[in-house]
Amino acid sequence: MLLDKTIAELAKGLRNKEFTSVDLIEECYQTINQVNPKINAFITLIKKPDVLKIALQRDAQRTSSSSPLHGLPFILKDTYNTKGILTSAASHVLNGHISQYNATVYQKLLDAGAILIGKMNMDAWGHGATNENTDYKPVKNPYDTSRVAGGSSGGNAAAIAARMAVFGIGEDTGGSIRNPASWNNITGLKVTYGRVSRYGCIAYASSFDTVGPMGKTVEDCALVLETIAGKDPYDATNSPHPVPPYFEELLNISSKDTVIGLPKECFSEGLDLEIKKSTEVAAKELESLGFRIKEISMPMLTYGLAVYYLIAPSETSSNLGRYDGIRYGLGREYFTPETRRRIMVGTYALSAGYYDAYYKKAQQGRTLFIKEYEKAFTQCDVLLMPVTPHPPTRLGKAVDDPMQNLLIDVYTVTQNPVGVPSLALPCGFTATGLPIGMQLVGKMFTESLLFQVGHAYQQVTDWHKRKPNLIEAA
Repeated sequence: MLLDKTIAELAKGLRNKEFTSVDLIEECYQTINQVNPKINAFITLIKKPDVLKIALQRDAQRTSSSSPLHGLPFILKDTYNTKGILTSAASHVLNGHISQYNATVYQKLLDAGAILIGKMNMDAWGHGATNENTDYKPVKNPYDTSRVAGGSSGGNAAAIAARMAVFGIGEDTGGSIRNPASWNNITGLKVTYGRVSRYGCIAYASSFDTVGPMGKTVEDCALVLETIAGKDPYDATNSPHPVPPYFEELLNISSKDTVIGLPKECFSEGLDLEIKKSTEVAAKELESLGFRIKEISMPMLTYGLAVYYLIAPSETSSNLGRYDGIRYGLGREYFTPETRRRIMVGTYALSAGYYDAYYKKAQQGRTLFIKEYEKAFTQCDVLLMPVTPHPPTRLGKAVDDPMQNLLIDVYTVTQNPVGVPSLALPCGFTATGLPIGMQLVGKMFTESLLFQVGHAYQQVTDWHKRKPNLIEAA
């Protein structure tokens, strides 16, 4: 399949006229027609004739200086505004909502010549870790369709794993890129807060939300981040830091000078034994490449869920207050039970008499997380952690148990309050064939370092090359 190739390989093949963007689109839609009915990854699939028309234009416009993303089919989580195309956040509250403008990340990809083929299923408003909290029916895992794809960016991850698109743009507020990347055997990046503009992205928790790439490999994510990162006058929280040449820097690392820390709190009780073993084996693989592995302690991580699930619901209760059914969308009665639960928790934490006891204390805990990460990075350059405590659950299991749904995020919720980047990438499979992922965490604006470590690992392993069987069976 053409879509087994990396972005760099596809860009080279397109420049050399070994194949065309039209060929890529044809392959995408063939796979979508065969596989999507089994996994339900799309909310909006753009009509094939319309996409082919754009692909023909891209083929005609291609030059030697075109972006590596020129003519490549991509997908967006359905939380990004796209002019003239439905943006629903997977909620019936926004039934029929057509945006009048483009999100900055979408506009940057259009300017680079990439081709949007669809908007993807997700947990409504980003509220969930399994992609079952959606008004468009759950996304199923392409490695085992009796299990969830993860969330909230589950549609993106499942589609990329099943080779329906080259890459996608997800959104990560507490693991929403990393969790589904891990459970679908792809690579996904939670960027430093402010590294990519949030303008045009429907907000979940504004001080946690990040816009990031999802792809088959580390180098794919590096190439996409080069395009979407950078200053945006429409986002006051966007960083003015210059954008590094992430792809060119992939090999610029001295492994003997790089220390990778393993927080012992992430490898204790509650972690599935197969995930623990795969992550530890990955650490040994990195050690064999010359990286120094060091066990460290980060005891504050124990309080991650408690702090996150006070601040994030508080912010979402404020953000969702605008959806009153008067200016646009339907009424609040269309919110799902999980979304209502988060709104009520957040409203309670912000209410008079409880603000100091809950929200203020959680913000103080956030400050302690920042100090905990600062201390950890005096002992190492990169942290290595699991992404999820267990493999993907069976459909219906977590969505019927709100506490279990929250516990899925135990290893991914502390990075967002601190603002640091985290790269999730494949590191193995369970005995029953379910994907396992790990995450590399760095200081703010050290995406280059995370890419370098992750790329070095992917050069000597082949986990990321293993495709779901349903593609061959289609």
